[in-house]
Amino acid sequence: MTIKVGDKIPSVTLKTMGEKGPVDISTDELFAGKKVLLFAVPGAFTPGCTLTHLPGYVVNADKIKAKGVDTIACMAVNDAFVMDAWGKSQNAEELLMLGDGNGEFTAALGLELDGTGFGLGKRSQRFAMLVDNGEVTHLNVEQGPGVDVSSAESMMALL
Repeated sequence: MTIKVGDKIPSVTLKTMGEKGPVDISTDELFAGKKVLLFAVPGAFTPGCTLTHLPGYVVNADKIKAKGVDTIACMAVNDAFVMDAWGKSQNAEELLMLGDGNGEFTAALGLELDGTGFGLGKRSQRFAMLVDNGEVTHLNVEQGPGVDVSSAESMMALL
C-alpha cells in the first residue's frame, strides 16, 4: 500500500555518511519535530537525477529553508558511499544525502520501481514529499519519465 497524505512515516533505518564512514539514521530521528522535504530519485549519477532533479534542490536550498523547512533530504536505493560521492560531485552540502541501500524504506512507503528491465533492480520511484513532525502533508509522485511534480520548484510552491 502506498503512503498517502496524513500517514505517519514508517520507522526504518537509513544510512548517511559520517566522518568515519556510514552512519545509521532512523526515520524517527530524521522526521520527529521537524519539517522535512524528502525527495527520492531512481538512482544517483543517472542522467535525469543528476542533470535536473538534484540540481534544482541544490540551487534552491536556501529559499526552501527560508520557507520553514528544517531539512532537505535526497534519497535513493543506493549505498551511503554512492550518495555521499554524488552529493559531493553536485555541491549538495546543504542537503542530507540518504542511502536506502536495501530498499527497505522505499518498500515501506510503497513507492518501489521495478527497474529490472533496465538492469537496475528494484529502485525508488521519483517522488517528493513534505513531512511535518513525521506526518506526510504533501506527496508528489511522478507518473512517468521526467521531473515535474517532484521538482524543487513544484515543492516550493507548496510551502
